[in-house]
Amino acid sequence: MGQEVWSVGDAYEAYVGRWSRRVAEAFLHWLDLPAGRSWLDVGCGTGALTGTVLALADPAHVVGVDPSEGFLAGARARIVDTRSSFHAGDAQSLPFPDRRFDAVVSGLALNFVPDPGRAAAEFARVAIPGGVAAAYVWDYAEGMAMMRYFWDAASALDPAAAELDEGRRFPMCRPESLWELWADAGMDQVTVQAIGVPTVFADFDDYWTPFLGGQGPAPGYLMSLTDEHRRALCDLLRDRLPSSLDGSIPLIARAWAVRGTATEV
Repeated sequence: MGQEVWSVGDAYEAYVGRWSRRVAEAFLHWLDLPAGRSWLDVGCGTGALTGTVLALADPAHVVGVDPSEGFLAGARARIVDTRSSFHAGDAQSLPFPDRRFDAVVSGLALNFVPDPGRAAAEFARVAIPGGVAAAYVWDYAEGMAMMRYFWDAASALDPAAAELDEGRRFPMCRPESLWELWADAGMDQVTVQAIGVPTVFADFDDYWTPFLGGQGPAPGYLMSLTDEHRRALCDLLRDRLPSSLDGSIPLIARAWAVRGTATEV
């Protein structure tokens, strides 16, 4: 398959960024944290969660960290707010001192961290005693319908594609794995919650075109195919996807969210 690229902000926005904002809103309502807190958004990408924190949580300040300069450029362009700042950084080695933030959060990023355990430990390290550490990831195995349809169709045409399916590759997309990750990092009061949002595509092109942007495992796989194989996959998806009378494609995207508190010292 082609290389998994996560760097071009506009392509990511068209593919999944537009839906991630809806999950971010539900996530913040679930956290229900008081105003005036300091926040860290780990793996901030193009700023979907950062912008939602600014809009809904009334923070004193929110810092976004991501290893992709392309994503950071997109976040800085979209979010102009004196309460925010963005920095390059690795979730496995956050560039901040201990006990720095009231809330440490991450949206849709943990599955792409080589060592999620190290990242969770870093969340706990930079959160103040009693502070909240929380994250959410797509339910690739069952609940992220736009990707589930894609990989099921791709595997029907190419059995080898099943090995690339995020639902098989990313164990963090299951609630039990998230709970264990947070508990193993020494966090207290760990809870897991499902978050589902509608993802209604205007028509088939609205669904299909973002996959051509090359951002992420499924689009990367698609762009590695021959033109003939790509057309066959397109046709199969067109046949399989549900469609309303107006031509829209109504799907659901589910994420799993986890939260805990940093150990008091």
